[in-house]
Amino acid sequence: MSNYSIKISENYKLTGTEQTVKVETLPRGKGIAYWVATALLAFVVGSGGIGDITYQWGTLETEEILGYPSYFMTVIGIWKVLGAIAILVPGFPRIKEWAYAGIFFEMTGAAASHAFAEDYGAYAYHILTTIGFAALTIVSWASRPKNRKL
Repeated sequence: MSNYSIKISENYKLTGTEQTVKVETLPRGKGIAYWVATALLAFVVGSGGIGDITYQWGTLETEEILGYPSYFMTVIGIWKVLGAIAILVPGFPRIKEWAYAGIFFEMTGAAASHAFAEDYGAYAYHILTTIGFAALTIVSWASRPKNRKL
């Protein structure tokens, strides 16, 4: 008698012999963590990008405090929106890798910019928030399903 193990999807696997078959459910926690982290990250990055592109008051004030020229907002905003789209759409694993790297660099760069400009916010809000989003980027990247990896 031979033993068989066939994975039929991301969440299900058939195991057994010629006489018995068992359906196993694979862990779903990682998939849930991925989608929650990715949806939140895409919302934060995408909406921030739209705010940058449309020169919303809060983003204009922040760019001024940090000493960046106003055209920088347009460039960063476009890349943020494209990055948010890239991590959500299926396929294109190499573009996803670049998007995750770009989001991580943008978030850690924002934290550093706020620190160097001494724009901490109440209770270091600006620095802790951007570092938190960088951590969320790592969670989303690390919990990706196999079909979204290189």
